Amino acid sequence: MSVTIVTGAASGIGQHLVERLQAAETTVIAADIDHQAMSEYAAKHSWTAHLCSLDVRQSAEWERVVDVARSYGPIDVLMNVAGYLRPGTTHTLSAAEVDKHFDINTKGVIHGTRLVSAAMVEQGYGHIINIASIAALAAVPGLALYSASKHAVRAFSLAAAEELRPHGVSVSVVCPDAVQTPMLALQTEYDEAAVTFATPHLLTVEEVGDVILGRVLHEKPLEVAIPRIRQVIAHVANLTPGSARVLLPLFRYLGRYRQTQYADEGKS
Repeated sequence: MSVTIVTGAASGIGQHLVERLQAAETTVIAADIDHQAMSEYAAKHSWTAHLCSLDVRQSAEWERVVDVARSYGPIDVLMNVAGYLRPGTTHTLSAAEVDKHFDINTKGVIHGTRLVSAAMVEQGYGHIINIASIAALAAVPGLALYSASKHAVRAFSLAAAEELRPHGVSVSVVCPDAVQTPMLALQTEYDEAAVTFATPHLLTVEEVGDVILGRVLHEKPLEVAIPRIRQVIAHVANLTPGSARVLLPLFRYLGRYRQTQYADEGKS
């Protein structure tokens, strides 16, 4: 039976992945800093996963989780899902927010990848799936820290993939567009986050889970954007960054309208 570690398991994408992996009879190590919330949800839904408290910023805590996972057998898959986002414009950002974004989103992924990959190299196989964001492909005004931290996740993942490939270890980076999770709900309260909602379709955790547990897990691609068309649009935007200035007013206008709609739906 395969062993999989999933971080960010208390909510959103991580929670959904744990539930579906359990159904596939996978030994799941579900990890999150909010152990209480994870435990309460797990009890209500009869989880069989092993629950671990994990602050992804702390290397020592990662070492403990890796030890727990290895007690069940070789680690087949690591899914780095845990993340953090707080909208804000550059001139209003606090030092604490700078640290929190990079400590959780970037350093958390790096700590997990380096420690789990060491175990995988030793056993000669494994697959690491790092969740970045569409913001890792094209920067999002109003989410400068989030965009930068996810750009770093993508760059690290692509480099790590080439380093680990000769050892039988695969690395995939997944870049979803906006997903209907607590992280998205939080953004309804911030005008700075309006561009997030300019997408024509807000993804569900089920849609993201289908891609991760389907194509990503089985084909082990280097990089996947969800939906695929957003990857094309993002790369074009990167080639012509000045074009964003022309399109940004339209994106903000559409985004604010949809942001209000989504907030109203959440209240009803």
